[in-house]
Amino acid sequence: MRTDKCDVLVVGLGPIGDVLTGLLQVHGLKVIAIDKEPDIYPLPRAAVFDEEIMRIFQMIGASEPILPLCRVPPGYEFRTAKGEVLLGFDVRQGNGPMGWAQTYALHQPGVERVLRDRLTALGADMRLSTALLGFAEDADGVTARVEEPDGAYDIRANYLVGCDGASSRVREIIGTGMFDYGFEEPWLVIDAVVKNGEDLPQIALQICDPVQPTTFLRMSGERYRWEFMLKPGDDPERFAGDENLERLLAPWNVLDRIEIERRAIYRFHGLVAKDWRRGRILLAGDAAHQMPPFAGQGMCSGVRDSANLAWKLAAVVQGEAGDPLLDTYQIEREPHVRVIIETSIAFGRTVCVLDPAAAAARDAGMIAARASGERPAMIAYPPLRGGCFLDDGAAGSLFIQPIVDGERLDERLGAGAWLISRSATSVTTPGLTFILIESLDGFATPLSEWLDAQEAEAVLVRPDRHVFGVGVTPDLIMHWRAKLDPNPELRTAAGDQPA
Repeated sequence: MRTDKCDVLVVGLGPIGDVLTGLLQVHGLKVIAIDKEPDIYPLPRAAVFDEEIMRIFQMIGASEPILPLCRVPPGYEFRTAKGEVLLGFDVRQGNGPMGWAQTYALHQPGVERVLRDRLTALGADMRLSTALLGFAEDADGVTARVEEPDGAYDIRANYLVGCDGASSRVREIIGTGMFDYGFEEPWLVIDAVVKNGEDLPQIALQICDPVQPTTFLRMSGERYRWEFMLKPGDDPERFAGDENLERLLAPWNVLDRIEIERRAIYRFHGLVAKDWRRGRILLAGDAAHQMPPFAGQGMCSGVRDSANLAWKLAAVVQGEAGDPLLDTYQIEREPHVRVIIETSIAFGRTVCVLDPAAAAARDAGMIAARASGERPAMIAYPPLRGGCFLDDGAAGSLFIQPIVDGERLDERLGAGAWLISRSATSVTTPGLTFILIESLDGFATPLSEWLDAQEAEAVLVRPDRHVFGVGVTPDLIMHWRAKLDPNPELRTAAGDQPA
């Protein structure tokens, strides 16, 4: 029986599996990635992503070819049926602290094609039309049985990651349950090309109309998305039919210039897997969590999973960290995901009010709050906590990415963890790059200003660009070793291993 070997087997090559595979390649692992489909799914699903996600695309060298495929929307508004603004969010157009614009609208198949091309350039072993049949775990690894058109064979890996979507076969096999937020609403999703659509709104809209709750978004190019909520008693087949679709789209004045690419009924959920790790098996993306689309964070959350998990798998496989480091994946990511799911559900419950009296009360309250000057952030992202961080104010936040003379910081410093310091050290640690701040030319000023704000001598930045902690150089090295050390009983204090 044929058995192929790798460090990590990635199951599922949507954007989450693509990014995870790319990051694992960048970190030097041997990866096999499989997908049961013969090619990229040809229709859009995700519609937007944010600056952190573009920075992660940058980590695998995909950001520049992705950029022309996207547009930066000018804003996001919740409106009444009469067009009154209930809630509005402006979108920063220029590059911000992460080195990119705040939000991007995309055409997902185009972005996925760039990601796949980048994986090819990185030398990734991608196997399409290859389905996972099952797997068995032992003390030393995982043996997966897979099937391609020419037959079945085994893949032997140190770890297996299920990036195989909401109906995850990997999650099914390990048998973990799902926490259910009790939010389930059916919506008709329409993706279409509209010619000469400049007269349509250019901002994203949630139309809080009790007669017909509606979502509208211009994606990239000439592509637009409408979502219409089904009400109790609506027949899904009839609701998605031509006659009803013409009725729903008539107010938008597009019937003579629209080409519909997809119409589908989706049930929006809020779900979180109870276990994102079982031994050598891990889950990421929709396999681990699902959320309504009202905050545009479904794909984003999965890409963040990949960035969090990739460097930890690399550190463990390469002997720089112990296996318990992988337990910090769910510890760090689940609370962050839950905040986003809960925000998305809150947005959805605002939009999905069908009772006219309740909708009128909602409108009056939100309009009054807006008139009083309330301008809430769309999502108040919490820093990551617990896990592989120090307990200080900056730990868990994303580190800045200044741009100097057209060059972004991450491009200058490269992959891996960084220790950026004002003072030199003779101590070396595998996987940790020491950077003396005065050696960074134009980057020295913004980085010094950041350290000044933290009243710190140094910052240790993880490979996923979250701040591990701030402080003095020897202490940061010692604490980093303590968090990662694969042999805690042999742990030494900083300074015991000079270069």
